[in-house]
Amino acid sequence: MQTDPKPSTLYIVGTPIGNLEDITFRAVRILQTVDLIAAEDTRHTGKLLQHFQVKTPQMSYHEHNQNSRIPELLEHLTNGKAIALVSDAGMPGISDPGYELVKACIDAGITVVPIPGASAAITALSAAGLPTDRFIFEGFLPAKSQQRRQQLEYLQAEPRTLIFYESPHRLRDSLQDLATVLGIDRTIVIARELTKLYEEFWRGTIADAIAHYTQKEPQGEYTLLVAGTPPSQPQLTEAELKAELLQIMKQGVSRSQASRQLAKDTAVSRRQLYQLALAIDITSELETTIE
Repeated sequence: MQTDPKPSTLYIVGTPIGNLEDITFRAVRILQTVDLIAAEDTRHTGKLLQHFQVKTPQMSYHEHNQNSRIPELLEHLTNGKAIALVSDAGMPGISDPGYELVKACIDAGITVVPIPGASAAITALSAAGLPTDRFIFEGFLPAKSQQRRQQLEYLQAEPRTLIFYESPHRLRDSLQDLATVLGIDRTIVIARELTKLYEEFWRGTIADAIAHYTQKEPQGEYTLLVAGTPPSQPQLTEAELKAELLQIMKQGVSRSQASRQLAKDTAVSRRQLYQLALAIDITSELETTIE
């Protein structure tokens, strides 16, 4: 059901992260009918508004003027105006200063309504091929290597998929720090220029990524998705491993198949398990069971 924007309401409007066709019908309607649009960059947003023939006036709202703008926007909202908050791309408040305005509105009792749209983190995650059921979004890592490594150390044992944003001029340094802290064998997916003409997904280990971007100059906007640390597996004794193998072989499974099956559930190699399986006298064990 389509209704005009309600007075004294802040609308959090998602905008395209690249492809203009990704904006929703609802987002365009809200932008057309609110009293004012608070934009991170009015020139950038102006191109979007022109494309969709939106003539609503804009006001700049970004990290450098938020302290002065928030009281002004709150006054407009208190006086019955409906305002849309937009960022340069994606959902406002994600890696931009939208949070402060939202918090101020909530504290003032002003209604905040989200108008969902694209998000680079979720867009990249959906096509990365890494676990999507549990993940952590960390935004941009610190610019300096020491602070960046400290932040990564907090995440070293994190089992959930990790998502970061990164700029092209810091990509190589960040990959080196990821390798140092998380290890060169950790799986990483690097999404570039999402929804745009040169969209690209690169997949491999962190070591492979370093080699790839040593040869290739980073260009565009990057979303990094790193596999979480593998769950720790209990260390079974030799006797316990033999007992597990025996239970599998009692089901009529060969030594080779039992070794392969158990290797999937433990940190022990199939070759080592097969050697243990050879030492089991399955006939004797079956006779003991029957007795």
